[in-house]
Amino acid sequence: MKEDTYNTIDKPSKEILFKEKGSKFFGYAFPVLSEEEVKVNLEELKKKHHSARHFCYAYQIGIEKPQYRANDDGEPNNSAGLPIYGQIQSFDVTNILIVSVRYFGGTKLGVGGLISAYKNSAQLAIEACEIIKKTINIKFKLIFDYELMNNVMRIIKEKKIQIIDQNLDLKCNYLISIRKKEADSIYQIFNNMFKVEIKKCV
Repeated sequence: MKEDTYNTIDKPSKEILFKEKGSKFFGYAFPVLSEEEVKVNLEELKKKHHSARHFCYAYQIGIEKPQYRANDDGEPNNSAGLPIYGQIQSFDVTNILIVSVRYFGGTKLGVGGLISAYKNSAQLAIEACEIIKKTINIKFKLIFDYELMNNVMRIIKEKKIQIIDQNLDLKCNYLISIRKKEADSIYQIFNNMFKVEIKKCV
């Protein structure tokens, strides 16, 4: 059976501080669902830390085909973004942005030192969050006549199906969410019901 759960966070971490040879690394974790949300969080941090030199980050968005990005923001290649992304992989989380804001302390850390510092900063930011497990859900649209309402609602109650939206106009339109591993069997139930139309939402 395919795995149909994933790990994520549902609220931002508190600010954490990691120090290395005078340099300060402020670490943050944010739940994100789009690149737009990534930009908004970065802009907020740039306002807060307007004198900081580097805003290094990594994010991963998506579940079955996740997209990720790692950004060194002026640090030597692969010394910041990838170590941060490595922690996202290590904790097996998605829909998450990790940012490490660095204030230079006067002593160069070298590439090895930077990799270690950004890794630690990212690890502490994730550890400051509560990691939660969510199910992968698939959405379907149900379209049926009013006289079938009782039959449809009985299945929805029995199978504990979540109704996301409903529109009761000339016909009943329901948007429902079903856990991935149960989606095929529930699709078949509705598909075999006379006069009930079920469509998968893309």
